Parts: sequence; C-alpha cells; structure tokens
Amino acid sequence: MEGKEEDVRLGANRYTYREPPPAPVFEAEELTSWSFYRAGIAEFVATFLFLYISILTVMGVNKSASKCATVGIQGIAWSFGGMIFALVYCTAGISGGHINPAVTFGLFLARKLSLTRAVFYMAMQCLGAICGAGVVKGFQRGLYMGSGGGANAVNPGYTKGDGLGAEIVGTFVLVYTVFSATDAKRNARDSHVPILAPLPIGFAVFLVHLATIPITGTGINPARSLGAAIWIFWVGPFIGAALAAIYHVVVIRAIPFKSRD
Repeated sequence: MEGKEEDVRLGANRYTYREPPPAPVFEAEELTSWSFYRAGIAEFVATFLFLYISILTVMGVNKSASKCATVGIQGIAWSFGGMIFALVYCTAGISGGHINPAVTFGLFLARKLSLTRAVFYMAMQCLGAICGAGVVKGFQRGLYMGSGGGANAVNPGYTKGDGLGAEIVGTFVLVYTVFSATDAKRNARDSHVPILAPLPIGFAVFLVHLATIPITGTGINPARSLGAAIWIFWVGPFIGAALAAIYHVVVIRAIPFKSRD
C-alpha cells in the first residue's frame, strides 16, 4: 500500500524530460531536404480534401428549403470536425497535420517550427484550399455560385465585432487544444497521447462549429475562408492563435521561467 501511495505522490515526475530547444527562425538546411517539401505537399493535399468535403456539405445544406431535409448545422459541424480528425491522423507523422494557417502561426509563435516551414505550410494550405474550392466549382458551378461557394459571412443580427470575437475565441479553443494534444512533455509521460491527438482536435473543431455557425458560419481557418477574403476570418483566427500560443508557453508550460540547463 505504501508503494502505491509513493506512485501516486510521484505521479508525472517519474520520467525524464528535457525541454527541446526552440526552432530556429530560419533554417536553410530545410530547403534542401525532401522531408520539407513532402510535408508541404501533405499540407496541400489535406487542405484540398478538407475544403472539398466541407464546402460540398455546406452547399448541400444551403440549397435545401428545409434544414430538416439535410444534415443541418450538426451535420456541418460533424463534417468539419470529422474531416479534421481524419486528416490530422493521416498527416500528423508527415507535417504535423496543421491544415490551418492559424494553427501553423500559433505553433510558430511558440517556436515549435521555423519561419521557413511556417511560411511554406501557409502557402501550401492556401493553395490547397483554392484548388479544393475550384474543384467543387468545376463539378457544380450552378450550385456553387448560387450558394456563394459556401463562403463565411457575419450573419444578420450580429455585428462585425461579434464576428471577430467569435473567430478569436473559437480559434483560441482550437489552437489551445492542438498545443495540449501534441505537448511533447505529455507525450514523454503518456505514450497514448500522440495516438489520440487527432480526436480532441477534431472534437474541438466540431464543438466550435456548433457554437459559432449561427454567428459567422465558423471560419477559425484562414485557408477555408480564403475565397471570402473577409478580414474578420483572417484577423480573428490569427489573434486567437497568438493568444493560445502565449497562454500555452507562458501559463501552461511556464517556459520563460524555466532554466534550460
């Protein structure tokens, strides 16, 4: 019994963990590595598939005279959350499974990846989003144009400030979940964490959509909102991602207050 109490008392301290050094701002060697370009291609394909599925789902709901005849808001939320769950699972081992410029931006601010890789990821994500939307438009041009391409917009009854606030908080929830689910310290302690990481990330996307679809249609991903080109859906997610990065680094991990010796 005494041994068990000792196990409980020690808890997470019964393993060795050393804080990894921050990623360099610029890493020239990456530009000559195939893994760097392979990761970018993975981000392109994942964002392409994400936009393809999500826009078709939104358009299918919008074209119906009755939401009851379609998957409805819950179905849209499941579509977004489910695709993120599947795509993060598929690409996490290649690129980290960002599939979102806001996630990449937050991880860059926390020095989890270099500026070189962050810029490359964002460019490939946006390109993938454009191509995904383009394929949907090519398949169903009439439906695409009639439903505005499933683009985000602040809904009637809400101000632009309401929309911006919803995007900031929604993206904070997402990026905070990403940090927690992929925390290297937790991975070192609990081997199941990296395996389960896609689940809480996808579930966070699902829940945020349930909360904010009535307000903005839910952006929380600048690549997804690229077609709309509305500043709320770019500024909001980046602010939310920055706040999540600061919260994780300063409050949760207290990295600025730790010695790296």
